[in-house]
Amino acid sequence: MRLYEEEKMLKKVLIANRGEIAVRIIRACREMGIETVAVYSKADKDALHTQLADEAICIGETKASESYLNMESIISATIATGADAIHPGFGFLSENSQFAKLCEACHITFIGPDSDIIARLGNKAVARQTMVDAGVPVIPGCQKALTDVKEALEIAKEIGFPVIVKAVLGGGGKGMRVAYTEEEFENAFLMAQKESGLAFGDESMYLEHFVENPRHIEFQILADNYGNVIHLGERDCSVQRNHQKVIEESPSAAVDEELRERMGKAAVLAAKAAGYKNAGTIEFLLEKDKSFYFMEMNTRIQVEHPVTEWVTGLDLVKEQLRIASGEALPFSQEDIHIQGHAIECRINAENPWKNFRPSPGTITDLHLPGGQGIRVDTGIYSGYQIPPYYDSMIAKVIVWAKNRTEAIRKMQSALGEVIIEGIDTNVDYQYEILENPDFQSGNTDVEFIERMEAN
Repeated sequence: MRLYEEEKMLKKVLIANRGEIAVRIIRACREMGIETVAVYSKADKDALHTQLADEAICIGETKASESYLNMESIISATIATGADAIHPGFGFLSENSQFAKLCEACHITFIGPDSDIIARLGNKAVARQTMVDAGVPVIPGCQKALTDVKEALEIAKEIGFPVIVKAVLGGGGKGMRVAYTEEEFENAFLMAQKESGLAFGDESMYLEHFVENPRHIEFQILADNYGNVIHLGERDCSVQRNHQKVIEESPSAAVDEELRERMGKAAVLAAKAAGYKNAGTIEFLLEKDKSFYFMEMNTRIQVEHPVTEWVTGLDLVKEQLRIASGEALPFSQEDIHIQGHAIECRINAENPWKNFRPSPGTITDLHLPGGQGIRVDTGIYSGYQIPPYYDSMIAKVIVWAKNRTEAIRKMQSALGEVIIEGIDTNVDYQYEILENPDFQSGNTDVEFIERMEAN
């Protein structure tokens, strides 16, 4: 039974976003009887989210800095329309602590964590220390700046090889070397130190365990306002290009029940240590020996949240709205069961054969796949003009099947049905990944695409 009073439920939500995530949030609100307000830039006046919402209000010019990133315009639109809450989606202002603070000052419910939590977790040094204090595994590293190679070697042995030597004042990849063995260490340290001295005028170095070819594994968490925190299993987001996720799936082929339990407990511990509220994601690096390390926490809904929804049967956006309304989580960890396998492919308006050049323009013909176990989240339609000003993602195809092999086949079938005329897309590129023997066997890591493109 839901533990909230009906009158406490949010009445009207302004969605401070655009594209498919704005459409996704509007639909969740409609199903819950919550009124919606869409905001749009001048470039988005005909966008689908403006047509689906109960109200739509223009907040500025085409540039994101003058519209979707304009805090004052968004707050003014919220007050003018009488909305009592803002859902930031992902990107734009979703992880901006100043914006969350401004909402708090204006007595507007920000659908996400408190501003001070966003600020703390956005600071990598503070976030790392929070995790260390809580006993969450972080990448082992030295506690002080080093200048002496012999002292550094002793610390490197304690950390465990391979290690990466980094300039304390480094940036841009300068003053960095990897040493895979003790024998390589002295040369790597001295070379990085010399480079650091020349580039930054400082020879202080830092050591950290080097995680080779890790998997990118993230855990979805939900936390209410009463200290209850649960995780909803993992997503494998290892298939990336230039640190941008391309394909995501749940569960991971590399995570068994025992590891899921360990990582899940660490994720819950991390969220509790941060005093977290609402939906969030704990990101880990996973080594081949099943060691894992905290990387960062995303304080918002993720692009890839649908794969978690498929395998758990929960609607994460609705859960966000309920938590923001003051409702306690009605389920415990024991109630969460991972069933089947889900995969998501991001469909971008870009040309992979021309260095992934963005491809704005008018969609002249459109057919999207359907059928059992197939979901498409999008904001496009036939005749829609994709503006050149924002992210190139235009749709997400998500499939569910009983196991990973069937899910891959279902995704291949679904992508084979996609017709988007008038612009270039990465649909064929996604199909190529799905055909790759290493992907099919689950043998992926963050370097997978790099290796695929090199062959």
